[in-house]
Amino acid sequence: MKFVIQRNRLVDSVQDVMKAISSRAAVPILTGIKIEAKKHGITLTGSDSDISIESYIPNEQDGETHVEQIIEGSIVIDARYFPDIIRKLPENTVEISVNDQLLVTIRSGKAEFNLNGLDANEYPLLPEVQTEDSFTIPIDLLKYMISQTVFAVSTMETRPILTGVNMTLKDNRLNFTATDSHRLASRHIPIDTNGLEFSNVVVPGKSLNELNKILDETEELVEISVTANQILFKSKHLNFMSRLLEGNYPETSRLIPTQSKTTINANTKELIQAIDRASLLARDERNNVVRLSTINEQLIEIMSNSPEIGHVEEEIPIKSFQGEELNISFSSKYMLEGLRAIHSDEVSIEFTGAMRPFIIRPIDGEEVLQLILPVRTY
Repeated sequence: MKFVIQRNRLVDSVQDVMKAISSRAAVPILTGIKIEAKKHGITLTGSDSDISIESYIPNEQDGETHVEQIIEGSIVIDARYFPDIIRKLPENTVEISVNDQLLVTIRSGKAEFNLNGLDANEYPLLPEVQTEDSFTIPIDLLKYMISQTVFAVSTMETRPILTGVNMTLKDNRLNFTATDSHRLASRHIPIDTNGLEFSNVVVPGKSLNELNKILDETEELVEISVTANQILFKSKHLNFMSRLLEGNYPETSRLIPTQSKTTINANTKELIQAIDRASLLARDERNNVVRLSTINEQLIEIMSNSPEIGHVEEEIPIKSFQGEELNISFSSKYMLEGLRAIHSDEVSIEFTGAMRPFIIRPIDGEEVLQLILPVRTY
């Protein structure tokens, strides 16, 4: 095997596939990067059995040459050293060649590295995601949906199903839901899928976080294919495959209150800043508890009290207030993450009482929803 490649393209692809590689892989060869050279271009693969990423570099694109002098073949290279070597090479082009003894030679300018490779035939075959059931959405919209929900997944392995985001597709509406049982984040979009429907497709939060980092902020489309235990996200030069979590995701729609007793409309940025300030004294508390009280139609009070440290209170203006007066305590961490995920200048917060879950929505839409359980304070 041999090829000459643009170093920056190789660096980008190596960084992408490294997100699937674990130094503690159960199968030793999975600690390496598989490189496959074919006449049309180079494919890099990384996998830890849960996530598999393939990055494809075409030999030519938009009239620009990325790879040349290709002699077909494949090799697995140790991922502990290869990324740093490629990143620190002196020239813009790299020549990679492999001899019959699986010795990999990497040349750039006057620098030459020799690494022992592994037989690519020993690399496990990636699971095939073969299904007619696929649909496409713009990449930037998918990234929004991930960022507005994935932070709410559980980090506790006691209920593994809650460490994932539940995807449902019904009545031409794609919905992402995440909950750790103390809060819930949901986002939906209308989508034309030609009658395709599914439910209880639970993608590990870790997988979606890595996918979000890899995908570029573009309006290009990503194709999503779902099977019984795998999901594939496919863009122009990237295949990202993840296993799905087993089990039934809880029915969350009944948790969402349909009526409210108190509604506050406020400027999102002002609310975030005030809660952030109040949380400075709540840091050592287990839940970072902050309290919100209504004063009148123009003002609410945000406060935090830590007996050992001190007390903070601040009045902030609001756009409107309807309903009953309210005193409620909540986790500042959960509240800040929920508000930051809304991506709207103004929010509407609907309360159904001091000890009932409350909802945060953008003032101008129903498509994003954050639900938070209050904290009981005595």
